[in-house]
Amino acid sequence: MTSWLPNLQRGAGPLYVRLADQIERDIENGTLPPGTKLPPQRNLAYDVGVTIGTVSRAYALVRQRGLVSGEVGRGTYVIERIRSSRSAGANGEPFGGTRASVPEPGKTRMDSTAAPNVGQADALTRVTERIARDHPADIASYTRSLPARWLDAGSQWLARGDWTPHPDSIVPTLGGHAGILATIAAMTVPGDRIAFEEFTYSHIARSATVIGRRLLSVAIDEEGMVPEDFERVCAQQHPRMVFLVPSLHNPTLAIMPETRRRAIVEIARVHNVWLIEDNIYGALLDSTPPLFATLAPERTFHVGSLSKSVAAGVRGGWVATPPPYASRVLTAHKMITGGIPFLLAELAAQLVLSGEAFDIHDRVRAEIGARQAIAASLFASRDFTSHPNAPFLWLKLPEPWLSSTYKQAAMEEGVLIDDEDEFKVGRAGATLHRARIAFTVPESHDSVTRGLTTLRSLLDNPISGFDNYG
Repeated sequence: MTSWLPNLQRGAGPLYVRLADQIERDIENGTLPPGTKLPPQRNLAYDVGVTIGTVSRAYALVRQRGLVSGEVGRGTYVIERIRSSRSAGANGEPFGGTRASVPEPGKTRMDSTAAPNVGQADALTRVTERIARDHPADIASYTRSLPARWLDAGSQWLARGDWTPHPDSIVPTLGGHAGILATIAAMTVPGDRIAFEEFTYSHIARSATVIGRRLLSVAIDEEGMVPEDFERVCAQQHPRMVFLVPSLHNPTLAIMPETRRRAIVEIARVHNVWLIEDNIYGALLDSTPPLFATLAPERTFHVGSLSKSVAAGVRGGWVATPPPYASRVLTAHKMITGGIPFLLAELAAQLVLSGEAFDIHDRVRAEIGARQAIAASLFASRDFTSHPNAPFLWLKLPEPWLSSTYKQAAMEEGVLIDDEDEFKVGRAGATLHRARIAFTVPESHDSVTRGLTTLRSLLDNPISGFDNYG
């Protein structure tokens, strides 16, 4: 007889899901501490009166959740949970990811997709001086109210096609990242699971763990999140929310078609899952398939910002919420960020309402197009994914390069890029042998060309230096 017996009368769903949930609960409450060997499948099946197949599926599920490891002939063991983010950094280690928090000086930065410099400083200087003149008391104090113009600006900036969110649904935020994290904090509680595409803007995933949420990974393909895998994750692991980048997905550049968006919506409705739609890159497109905000307005939080298409340093962003939830997200945003600075919120609003943001947006798109053409030409003989409006390309690495060694080799040659691990949610997932190469931060076309030429030369001559970077 086994020494640990679960109670399968608790919970809901199939028996294997109940068993997996019981294992997870007992790991979290210390009943099954790290290093504990779970009962052999045959023994546990006999003791609790289920089939071996039920136990096998449950063990596979907790393995997917990163709670146990299994080796043929040795058994299944509870593993150490990933170290709390609150303790990370005490010895200089980052919270996660592979990008340096403070990059070395003198490197060519091709690891950032901030809007390129197209002369924004003139408009920013003009508008900032006007704000300082007209609102001296406001910029000297805390922000204690939301002027209607800030909401109108968000409504105008987020509008796409026939959809314009009502100003009452708008929450001004300190950039897109802060808006997304505020939404997660407002609509979930510690311990809730958040689903992410298996490759995505993983800084959001890491931030979610800092506030106590748990991560789930959903498979993607060339059209974005795979509905069948999303259905599986919802049925087995019950996420409370899903984060999606459906238009110019980061880093794969997928644009999810309408049929797939509708499939994701139907699954979310069946399983009562909130949707966060990150449309920050979508703002660079002329048009997109129907927004999730139009397909499922009752459960979609639509996020946009100025960072990729106007100026990242302004930190201007907005969330369009389902009708009842704007005040909840606003409160969470204040708790997380300390409150939005009047100067930045007013600057973002005036840029939009004056039309200057849209003029800059057009110049930024033209500059991105010119740089993308340079990249496409230099990598013409290579396998990569790109889009005329995207500030990066997704490069397939030839043998013998691995993503991490290519990144290291590039850094040794003075160029900073992102390897695929920067975008992984969790430790599992596919190995794609790809790297993301961005080209909006270098100041000139010449510097873009030099950086890209260095990266291409590494591909053209891999053997000569490969061993140095392993």
